[in-house]
Amino acid sequence: MKKLKNALFYFTVTGGFTALMYWIVGQGKSLEIGRKIVTPSTKHTQWGQFLESLFHNLQHPLAILLAQIITIIIVARFFGWIFKKIGQPSVIGEIIAGIFLGPSLVGMYFPEFSAGLFPVESLGNLQFLSQIGLILFMFIIGMELDLKVLKNKANEAVVISHASIVFPFTLGIILAYYVYHKFAPEGVEFLSFSLFMGIAMSITAFPVLARIVQERGIHKTRLGTIVITCAAADDITAWCLLAAVIAIVKAGSFVSSLYIIGMAALYVVTMLYLVKPFLKRIGDLYSNNDNLSKPVVAIFFLTLIMSSYATEIIGIHALFGAFMAGAIMPDITKFRNVFIEKVEDVSVILLLPLFFVFTGLRTEIGLINDPYLWKITGCIILVAVVGKFVGSALAAKFVGQNWKDSLTIGALMNTRGLMELVVLNIGYDLGVLTSEVFTMMVIMALVTTFMTGPAIDLINHVFKTKESVVPDDIVEMHKYKILISFGNYEKGKSLLRLANSLVKKQKDVSSITAMHLSVSDEMHAYNLEEYEKETFVPIVEESKILNQKISTIFKATVDIENDIAEVANQGEYDLLLVGLGKSIFEGTLLGKVLGFTTRIINPDRLLDKITGKEGLFVNSIFDERTRQIIAKNKTPLGILVDNDLHNTDKVFVPFFTVEDAFLVDYIQKFVFNNNSKINIIDVNNQFGSNFLIKNAIQALQKDYPDNITLVNESLVQKAFLIKQDLMVISLDSWKKLVDSQSVWLSNLPSVLIIKP
Repeated sequence: MKKLKNALFYFTVTGGFTALMYWIVGQGKSLEIGRKIVTPSTKHTQWGQFLESLFHNLQHPLAILLAQIITIIIVARFFGWIFKKIGQPSVIGEIIAGIFLGPSLVGMYFPEFSAGLFPVESLGNLQFLSQIGLILFMFIIGMELDLKVLKNKANEAVVISHASIVFPFTLGIILAYYVYHKFAPEGVEFLSFSLFMGIAMSITAFPVLARIVQERGIHKTRLGTIVITCAAADDITAWCLLAAVIAIVKAGSFVSSLYIIGMAALYVVTMLYLVKPFLKRIGDLYSNNDNLSKPVVAIFFLTLIMSSYATEIIGIHALFGAFMAGAIMPDITKFRNVFIEKVEDVSVILLLPLFFVFTGLRTEIGLINDPYLWKITGCIILVAVVGKFVGSALAAKFVGQNWKDSLTIGALMNTRGLMELVVLNIGYDLGVLTSEVFTMMVIMALVTTFMTGPAIDLINHVFKTKESVVPDDIVEMHKYKILISFGNYEKGKSLLRLANSLVKKQKDVSSITAMHLSVSDEMHAYNLEEYEKETFVPIVEESKILNQKISTIFKATVDIENDIAEVANQGEYDLLLVGLGKSIFEGTLLGKVLGFTTRIINPDRLLDKITGKEGLFVNSIFDERTRQIIAKNKTPLGILVDNDLHNTDKVFVPFFTVEDAFLVDYIQKFVFNNNSKINIIDVNNQFGSNFLIKNAIQALQKDYPDNITLVNESLVQKAFLIKQDLMVISLDSWKKLVDSQSVWLSNLPSVLIIKP
C-alpha cells in the first residue's frame, strides 16, 4: 500500500509540474514578438549540426586538457611498468613516455595527431598544471628529508656530498667555457650560462637514489646510511645553490643579485624561527589524532602555498618555497606520513606525468642531427659521470671507505632523474639554455639515471660480494626456521603467536624472523629507519611477552610477491607464514585512483565476500597477489586467516585426502611445543584406507593420549567449532571445503591453510 501511495505521489508531482513547465514555455513564445531571435544555422542537416557541435566541444580548452591528461597518464604508466619490469626506476619510463609523446617520435611521425592533442595554445595550461604537481612533489621531498640524520652523521656525509657538488660544478663551468660560443642563447652572459651548466652537472636525484638503496636492501647498513645522508645534504646544498643561481640570472649580475639573496635569507630565517615553531605547536596538539581535521590540513596547505608564492615573488622560484615548507613540517613521523598520503597520489600519479610530457614536448631529439652534436652530447655525459661518479668516489675513499663502497657511493650519487629535469626546465624557462642544449642535457639525465643499477651490479660482480637481505645470525642450516611476513602489527602479533606455538619448547634449535615489506614508490623515502623501528615495536613487545627471541627484516619494495619468495627461498626457511587481509584494491592502480591504498600492504588478501554470522572472511579463489606468492614460493607456506587468534590451545585438523598426511608433522609440533588439544577429523575415511596415515595417527594417540581426539564429522557443528582456536588444513582441502560451500564456513575460528 505504501509503495502504491509513493508511486501516485511521484507521478502526480512530476506529471503536474511537467505540464506546468510546458504551458509556461508555450506562453513565453508570445514574448518573442518584436525581438530579433538568432537561430542555429540550417545549412547543415541535424546530423551535421550535431557533428559540428561535437567538433566544437572537442576544441574546448578544458576538453583538450582532459584528453591530454588521459593520454599522458596511460602512456606514462605503461612505460613506467615496462621499465620497472627490466629493473629500472619507473621514473625513467615516465620520462621516456614524455619524449615519446613529444616531437621526437609522435610529433615526427604523426604530426597531425600531435598538433591536435598538444596544440601550441594549450601548452600554457599544461605547464601551469605540471608546475602545481612539482610544487606538491617538492613539498613531499622536503618532508622526506630527515634533518636529524644530517646532524648525527654529518661529518663524512657532508665531505662526500660537497665534493660531489664542487667537482662536477667546476667541470660544468669548464665545459661551458668551451661550448658557450656555439650553444649559448643570444643575449645570455657567460656567468648565467656557466652557472646553470654547473648546477645541472651537480644535481643528485635524492628520491630515486633512496628508492634504489631501499630496493637493494642496503638502507640499514652503514653504507646505506652514508649515501642517504650524502644525498640529503646534496639536495639541500644544490637547491640553495640553485636559488642563488636563479637570483643571479634574473638580476643580471652578482652584485644586483645580492638584494634577492638577502630577501631569500630573510625568508629562510622567517620560516625557521617563526613559521616552524608555529607548525610544531599545531603538530604537538594533533599528533595523537588518527585523522586531522580540515582546518588543520588547511593551515599546512596554506603554509605551502604562501611559501611557494613568497619565493616566486622574491625571485628564487616557487619550487624552493615548496621544498622549504616540507622541510619545516613538524618532525613527527605519523604526522608527516598523513600529509604524504594526502599529497603523493595526486602529485605522483596525476600531475607529475604532465611535467614529464611537457619536458618531452621541449625535447627534440631530431635537433641532434649532426655527428658533431652527438659528440658534444657524449662530452656532456662524460663530464657529468666523471664529475659526479669520480668526485663522490674519491671523496668517499678519502674519508676512509673501502673501494667497493666508495665506487657504490659514486654510482648512486650519479643518479639524476626527475630533479635534473626540474633544473633544466627552470634554465629553459629563464632562456639560459637553448633547445639543443636542453635536449642534450635531458639525454644526459636519462643515461646517468639508467646506468646506476647496472653500475652497482658491475661493482658487486667485480668485488665478488653478494649482499643478502637475510640476517647473518639466522643462516644456520640445522635450525627449524620460520619466517613471518606481516602487513599491520595486529596480524604480525597473531602470526608471531602462531609461530611461537610451533617452536616454544625448541628455541635452541629453532628461530623466528619477522619481515615487514613497505611498498616503495620509487620517488619517496621518508625517515625509513624511524618508521621501521616504530613498525616492529608491537611485534618486539609481543615477543618479550612470549619470551621468544626474534630477528627482523625490513625491506622497501615495489614487488611484494617476488620479494617474499626471494627472502624465503634465499634464507632456506622451513615455513613461511603470511596473513590474509581484506582489501580488493590495495596495491593496485585502481586502488590508487579510488584512494583505498595504504603505504604498507599486507602481502596476502582475500578476494570475495564475508560469509556467515561470525564474519569470517572466506574466498573461493585467492587474489592475484596471493596466487603469485603460492606459485613463486618454494618453501612450505602457511596462510593465516586471522579471526582474532590469541592462542592455539584447541586445534582441529580435518583430513580430506591421502595428500594431507604431511599435516601430522604440524600436529606433532603443536602438541609437543604448546600442549595443544588436537581434534582430528577423518572426513572421507582416509584412516581406514591408508596405512601410513592410520599408523601416524595411532602413534600420536599412543604418545599423547590426553591431547589427540578423533572426532566424527557429524559432530562438527556450530557448538563444536566456536570452541576451537584454530583449524589447520591443507591448501587443496581448503579449496574443496570452499567449493562445497560447507556449513563449517559460517562458524570457523582462525584458519591456517598450509601448502607443503
